[in-house]
Amino acid sequence: MIVAGLMFASMGVFVKLGAEHFDAAELAFYRNFVSLVFVGALVAVRGGSLKTTHGTAHFVRGLTGSISLIGYFYAMTQLPLATAQTLNYTSPLFLAIATVVVLGEKFSGWLIAAIALGFVGVAILLQPTFHGGKETAALIGLFSGVFSAWAYLSVRTLGKLGEPDWRVVFWFTVIGSILCAAWQLSTSSFHALRLDNFWMVLGIGLTGAIAQLSMTRAYRTGNTLVVGALSYSTLVFGAVLAFIVWSERLQRLEWVGMAVIIASGVLAMRQEKKEQIEEAGFES
Repeated sequence: MIVAGLMFASMGVFVKLGAEHFDAAELAFYRNFVSLVFVGALVAVRGGSLKTTHGTAHFVRGLTGSISLIGYFYAMTQLPLATAQTLNYTSPLFLAIATVVVLGEKFSGWLIAAIALGFVGVAILLQPTFHGGKETAALIGLFSGVFSAWAYLSVRTLGKLGEPDWRVVFWFTVIGSILCAAWQLSTSSFHALRLDNFWMVLGIGLTGAIAQLSMTRAYRTGNTLVVGALSYSTLVFGAVLAFIVWSERLQRLEWVGMAVIIASGVLAMRQEKKEQIEEAGFES
């Protein structure tokens, strides 16, 4: 999930650069389509099979993930970026509820506290603002977090069914490309690909694909709440990259937010290790 966090943050840099050349619908489409080509080529080289007996589960994962992505991109165009990101990163909180209610998994209160602590860190780091007249956009941003949690839950389910990471990501990009293409066509907005902007589109797709593969592996094999807590690392990496690329310096309160996010990840990992040791001792 740390690798996924770095790649999602890198994708955000390419999205910010590409926003000067394309609108949100175009960027969402390119993000899925380039990832589709990349993962498809990876499967062809490795000789894997794309056939699956769990088509319904893949469809649910692709649909919920795509709706989350579209909602997130829309919120970013209508709200301050920090507000849109904070609303989207409510997903680990919804995921914590869903894993207990839907999957019946049991977690300690410390892991749930780590998730909540991470969200507090997000709010401190991003310092979201909300203005009147943007209620619809805010609700869409919030529901992008809900659907994101649903998508992660579907990834967990597909992992239990034995589906490999690359197959999960491939079918997600297929469904995402179709839905985002429909969104883009509905906007009637097209900007030409040129040598000076093609590298941005390529960067969005490649970093997005690597992030999805890493994230899928994390949710498929790891503790759901620990992975959820570590997903906040995206924002820490994003702050570092913003400094490197645009020389954006963090204020004192933003450093506090980053420290809280890191603390939540450390707390989650230490608690999981403790629970594993206790479980091993119980079984022996």
